[in-house]
Amino acid sequence: MRSSLSRREFVALSAAGAAAAAGAPSDAMAAATGATTARGATARGDTAHGSTMPAPDGALPREDALFEKSVSELGAMMARGELTARALTERYLQRMRAMDKQGPSLNAVIELNPDAAAIADALDAERKAGHVRGPLHGIPVLIKDNIDSADQLHTTAGSLALASSRPLQDAFIVQRLRAAGAVLLGKTNLSEWANYRSTRSTSGWSGRGGLTRNPYVLDRNCSGSSSGTGAAIAADFATVGIGTETDGSIISPSSICGLVGIKPTVGLWSRAGIIPISASQDTAGPMARSVADAAAMLGALTGVDARDAATQGSAAHATADYTAFLKASGLRGARVGVARAQAGFNPDVDRALDEAIAAMKDAGAVIIDPASLPTPASLGAAETTVLDFEFKSGLNAYLASRGASVAVKSLAELIAWNEGAKEREMPWFGQEIFIRSQKSGPLTAKKYLEARAACLRLTRTQGIDAVMTKHRLDAIILPSNQPAWTTDLLNGDHFTGGDTTYASVAGYPSITVPMGTVHRLPVGLSFIGRAWSEGTLIALAFAFEQATQARRSPEYVATLG
Repeated sequence: MRSSLSRREFVALSAAGAAAAAGAPSDAMAAATGATTARGATARGDTAHGSTMPAPDGALPREDALFEKSVSELGAMMARGELTARALTERYLQRMRAMDKQGPSLNAVIELNPDAAAIADALDAERKAGHVRGPLHGIPVLIKDNIDSADQLHTTAGSLALASSRPLQDAFIVQRLRAAGAVLLGKTNLSEWANYRSTRSTSGWSGRGGLTRNPYVLDRNCSGSSSGTGAAIAADFATVGIGTETDGSIISPSSICGLVGIKPTVGLWSRAGIIPISASQDTAGPMARSVADAAAMLGALTGVDARDAATQGSAAHATADYTAFLKASGLRGARVGVARAQAGFNPDVDRALDEAIAAMKDAGAVIIDPASLPTPASLGAAETTVLDFEFKSGLNAYLASRGASVAVKSLAELIAWNEGAKEREMPWFGQEIFIRSQKSGPLTAKKYLEARAACLRLTRTQGIDAVMTKHRLDAIILPSNQPAWTTDLLNGDHFTGGDTTYASVAGYPSITVPMGTVHRLPVGLSFIGRAWSEGTLIALAFAFEQATQARRSPEYVATLG
């Protein structure tokens, strides 16, 4: 990645910005982002070959002068007058036009914001007047289509049932995003209803958005449920993105798409205005190409929100600037435990894990191996019970907040709507989870309360807290994922490894960082810790990232073999 613009590139981008500001077609931007074959390094040890899937004209947009630039690099360019938010926005829109519905046809973006250019213009005017809101000023962002925005965009969780209405107010984190000066480019596709509709679902498919494809190998799955955000940020459709997670939906697609993903402590970011699954586990979080970009986004969106009681606990712990923890020496002297019981599902992933451990030792970490988390058989059933009860309660409350125009006003009505739209909504899988959840009782039910208490005991008291106390750990590491599986709409997902449940059920933070590739497919390393330990985890993750430089850009290979 080049660190500066050539004179020709600067002139082209400046012309693009001027053309965009005048409302003219951005031919200069097209020239600045012109077409040659995309380039991506292949990690050492990969031997499999695949055939590339070119754009219709035989080429993909080339790696231009802005390719994979970071938040800080782009901010510095705008500060020097070398770039405008409008030109940067146009550049991303051009790239999406070339790659999302044609060329590799990633299908990562479900809807573009028609106001994006106007937002960028207003932010450029602010900067020119001497007002810069912060590091995200003028930075284009994509968010998942289950996060409310009270603008021309829809919020549907990928379901056609919500496509005829719009939210009445922004989600709290969207308010924070706007206040920080970000440009909301649009919404990304997702596993419909954040993958809480069917036991036979395919990640990255929704009735409204169709199937998102993995930019590394196009017939492979992106995982989910933040599939579109993962694919879009990996393909450089925006600088940073936002996903959501109940159990794995940030960590898994981030790792499978070669990204850094942060699942914060529940309550660090407000969940108000996000289509819910679980009040005890849900959170949004940043997905980015670097730890630094994810950290910049993380701090900007913190804050206590009266609409989400869980954020009250963040007041004594959150910081507005997590980039202060970006230290290359962050591993020196740190005690890191290896959750060996959560590995062992793939020999190539195990080799990548061992190489990651060696790199951390070289960087000065004290490795405790093993420091495994227990594997109680009862955890899965307890979590399922909690999610079923909380989903029904939370979704009914959310749908009530959407006003009179929403087509369905309860989970029961949604189930009936889907039955009446089977051909469009349920061509590949059903709604077994919806039906099961509808049978759940109130949150005062003994079954729910006992299951929630078991979840906390197994993942906190007897789980993460116990292991970290026993070994005096700063963090626990484990593989984030298996290599991406081949998408199979008929039979659904094919998970073979990767554990996100402990941190998710506990409500504790986790960060995934690229640790290598297996036959061109990214695999990630997760750092998990106690509640509100985001700063510590960021320091460790950043030091690991800087020591290994394991991330590789996508190559848009059609298939392996």
